[in-house]
Amino acid sequence: MPFRTAVKRLASLASATALSIALLIPTGPAQADAGFRNWIASFRATAIQSGVSGAVYDAAFRNIKDPDLEVLEKARFQPEFTAPAWDYFDNRVHEQSIANGQAMARKWKPWLDKIEARFGVDRYILLAIWSMESNYGEMLKRDDVMRNVIRSLATLGYGDKKRSKFARTQLVAALKILQTGDIDESHLQGSWAGAMGHTQFIPTSYQAYAVDFDGNGRRDIWTSVPDALATAANLLKKNGWQAGKTWGYEVSLPDGKMPGGSMSLSKWQSIGVARASGKPFRNGADRAELKLPGGRQGPAFLVTRNFSVIKRYNNADKYAFAVGLLADQIAGYGTLVNDWKRPFTKLSFAEKQELQQRLADHGYYSGNFDGKIGQASKDAIMAYQAKVGLTPDGHPSMEVLKTLRQR
Repeated sequence: MPFRTAVKRLASLASATALSIALLIPTGPAQADAGFRNWIASFRATAIQSGVSGAVYDAAFRNIKDPDLEVLEKARFQPEFTAPAWDYFDNRVHEQSIANGQAMARKWKPWLDKIEARFGVDRYILLAIWSMESNYGEMLKRDDVMRNVIRSLATLGYGDKKRSKFARTQLVAALKILQTGDIDESHLQGSWAGAMGHTQFIPTSYQAYAVDFDGNGRRDIWTSVPDALATAANLLKKNGWQAGKTWGYEVSLPDGKMPGGSMSLSKWQSIGVARASGKPFRNGADRAELKLPGGRQGPAFLVTRNFSVIKRYNNADKYAFAVGLLADQIAGYGTLVNDWKRPFTKLSFAEKQELQQRLADHGYYSGNFDGKIGQASKDAIMAYQAKVGLTPDGHPSMEVLKTLRQR
């Protein structure tokens, strides 16, 4: 299962001493580097015992002399995600991600036709996963995001107690990927935790599901979009994707308490649950479960087997909902009938970019004008709200934007 973690804000280490403690090294960076090099030397035997050749190991570590300290920072500072549902979905299902998905559907149609025919996985689900994982490959172009997978995993294996076992397993798998010749060490790039390529597979998942779909002899999820999308489709198929069926339906609920658990769509309908669009359910015998990701006041959904299969990619309901909702909108099925309940007036994607630009003009924000309201944007909004006498809630609202436009 691809490893994918929401990192909202990084904090810097308090001092070199704190870093030394975290690395289990008693003094400064020079000794920390020596300790890391000793770890690399000692791990060589483990890798060889696991089937990695000494030559591959030595080549992979030829230019790696010290740990990636930013990887350790990102690993340590990951606040639990407790934001409301709308906050998560607004940053992922929006006009830009939909338009880009539709453009990619046209651009890659011949390949998507073939992938869909072979694996039976809906193309729009694959496009939505591609958007969620790497913004249709744009993330792979960012030097501030992509890093050497071998160095990242060695850093975690050496310096992060919580992830050490995971990282060492992934490091051996990454070395075996190099050994197959699918990619060379100079191009084995990924996230800080080792997730790789357009569709962000960790090395062990790559080994289990990677596909050479373009037929060039290499399973290249880094530069081959067909390989990356086919690999994602292979994961879903092998985990039980039901071809020709949906992930779920937005529904309207009758008054009163709803039962839990899984029932057939026909049974749900018999107790007053209906599609929010007014259309009939397809495949009434299919079983579904009721989910209310935003509470009873937000949109309600009946989710089917394919929803659970999406969660094999990332085991979180919000992730699976974002993939499903984005896929539906890329396919042209329209927006939600009952939108998320926000305590403010929602901005369009372009208006959120304008908000970031205006906050920067006023000296509150120094990040990218990407329309994604992360922690840096929220901090800037709160600082501005406090300055002008608004409630400092950090919401990207029309009310804040209008105030900025007037100044």
